[in-house]
Amino acid sequence: MMPTRPCPAPFISRLRLLRIAALSLSSSPLLRYRHRVLASPGAPPPPRFSPAVRPLVRPVAAGFALFSMAAASSAASVHDFTVKDASGKDVDLSTYKGKVLLIVNVASQCGLTNSNYTELSQLYEKYKGQGFEILAFPCNQFGGQEPGTNEEIVQFACTRFKAEYPIFDKVDVNGDNTAPIYKFLKSSKGSLFGDNIKWNFSKFLVDKEGCVVERYAPTTSPLSIEKDIKKLLGSS
Repeated sequence: MMPTRPCPAPFISRLRLLRIAALSLSSSPLLRYRHRVLASPGAPPPPRFSPAVRPLVRPVAAGFALFSMAAASSAASVHDFTVKDASGKDVDLSTYKGKVLLIVNVASQCGLTNSNYTELSQLYEKYKGQGFEILAFPCNQFGGQEPGTNEEIVQFACTRFKAEYPIFDKVDVNGDNTAPIYKFLKSSKGSLFGDNIKWNFSKFLVDKEGCVVERYAPTTSPLSIEKDIKKLLGSS
């Protein structure tokens, strides 16, 4: 059985960037002007930035965006999140403590749909009694290949592929409306070409403590992950 360990802290380098952004803000002309206005109502108008100076202000805004991302993703593990199921009810992911999870963004009209759904069901049938769960999150951000309602998506997966694992509310996995659970997953385990999810059926393997231990490309066959699942389950 693999030894337990605390989850890595993925935001240390980001917090360092926040310090730099804060220092930049403290020395900015706009902030100095604000202080003068507070001290003297008759202060001159705010400084105008030339095109050459404006870019210097952008890192400050980026720093605040980074701070917002860090705050939204300050969770220590997957178990710290609450998500919506397909019927809109809250599901506390702490109920999965002690289980190995495979988290997948699914789609019903993708070229990868048949092979992935088929093999996911095979994995689940084989290991569900040993503490393994699959959490499926429908997403329509890739080619508009998950256009249906939650009810239609669940019916498709359960009828055609006999999916018995939970299928949750449709989410965004990239962009401004990224679901918090996916912000955490991506920050915990980036890919070779950046953090963003590249396509349908990207996969994250999570250990019993809720830590992300591996990330797999959309084209990675679910059955090829079986050996990694067995290691985390402690089965031979």
